[in-house]
Amino acid sequence: MPGIVIVAHTPLASAMLGFAEQTFGNLPEKIQAVDIPPYEDAKVSFDRVLAAAKAVDMGKGILVLTDVMGATPANVASRLIGQIQLPGKPLSPLIVLTGLNLPMLMRAVSYQQDDLDELAKKTLQGGQNGILRIGVNTNFLNTASEDR
Repeated sequence: MPGIVIVAHTPLASAMLGFAEQTFGNLPEKIQAVDIPPYEDAKVSFDRVLAAAKAVDMGKGILVLTDVMGATPANVASRLIGQIQLPGKPLSPLIVLTGLNLPMLMRAVSYQQDDLDELAKKTLQGGQNGILRIGVNTNFLNTASEDR
């Protein structure tokens, strides 16, 4: 079973983990959250993310979910990819996905028994499928155009 690490701006990672616990009735196995506060040194953040990755690593891979591409949490998480090449006890293969949303997290937890590649595909699909437009208030549109 791949481990899952949520890395996001404070307090989003912890809130997402709390959501998973509430939704699934207990804390899912081998999942950790790392909140990245503003102005924290990137080395400190990386060390905390690395510790979380090691804590969930059972040799079946690690799925890392981050909030915003290009922001500190994603940048720190992406540095983990280099850790699988280190001598000693390297990390299992890992995949980093950005754009974390609740449907994405629900999918990750629901399919955690899958292998890492399949888990990443289903998680990404869940996140994308969770973004929908659910209608338009046409009265508002008509009123707005009449006001011009």
